[in-house]
Amino acid sequence: MAVAAAARSGMFRRMFTTAAFTPPSPAVGRPVAEPSTNLFVSGLNKSTTSDKLREAFAKFGEVADARVVTDRNSGYSRGFGFVRYSNLEGAAAGIQGMDGKFLDGWVIFAEYARPRPPPQQPGQQFQASGYSSQY
Repeated sequence: MAVAAAARSGMFRRMFTTAAFTPPSPAVGRPVAEPSTNLFVSGLNKSTTSDKLREAFAKFGEVADARVVTDRNSGYSRGFGFVRYSNLEGAAAGIQGMDGKFLDGWVIFAEYARPRPPPQQPGQQFQASGYSSQY
């Protein structure tokens, strides 16, 4: 009976209407890295090796180096890696050819690698967390 009363009062119409719906604002994307010969590859299967990564990207240009990043303690893949081409044209072709494609059963994503941020000076890490250097 409570359902029938709610239906008569228009409660369901208010709950399920799309009239008051406002879509979320588009997400601000990450900054795109400058074109370089070094590619960042994410979404790798845990069983993907550096040799398999090199073989997959070698179809699009001369690969100088391919490396799957592994965990220091366990030695297992962390699910991402880097591919370095000998020239920019090969890197661009590698992104075009492998971004969003399957490798070892998983969809991978390839993009230009961003440079590492500069290392912090010793003692600087404490200031960022709220501690001052006075103590």
